[in-house]
Amino acid sequence: MADAPRARRLAKRIIQIVASTLEHEVKDPRLAMVTITDARLTADLREATVFYTVYGDDNARQASGIALESAKGVVRTAVGRQTGVRHTPSIEFVLDAVPEGAARMEELLAGARAADEEVASQAAAASYAGEPDPYRKPREDDDLDELDDLDEELADVPDALDGPAR
Repeated sequence: MADAPRARRLAKRIIQIVASTLEHEVKDPRLAMVTITDARLTADLREATVFYTVYGDDNARQASGIALESAKGVVRTAVGRQTGVRHTPSIEFVLDAVPEGAARMEELLAGARAADEEVASQAAAASYAGEPDPYRKPREDDDLDELDDLDEELADVPDALDGPAR
């Protein structure tokens, strides 16, 4: 088994070889807008998965996938010739889903921004349901003086609720 750093180095080299081979040796117009994005190797270096993206619509993606499958032999030969490994890995081309995922993330972020703007506009026009400062504060001396004055006034008022005086 190969170590992981060797597999990563070989994967990087495979990316370069596949891109160069598709650009210079394979003369298929369906491969004009293909970009090789990544390559991954199994631990035994027997199988390589090459990820690609295609600029265009679904028809262009499908046509490029068919063209890559037909050019697989030429690409594998070039990889074996230029890497010098004992066993040339078999190559599988997989359409990379990163651009579609990134577009979906952009849509979700735009929706979140719109929701944040709506909440901010509602908050700007909002007012408190109760008092602006709902917390109790300690009494000050002025408040105590007012309460003493009120007690004196109440002491002067006869108790009408107690009934007739006896």
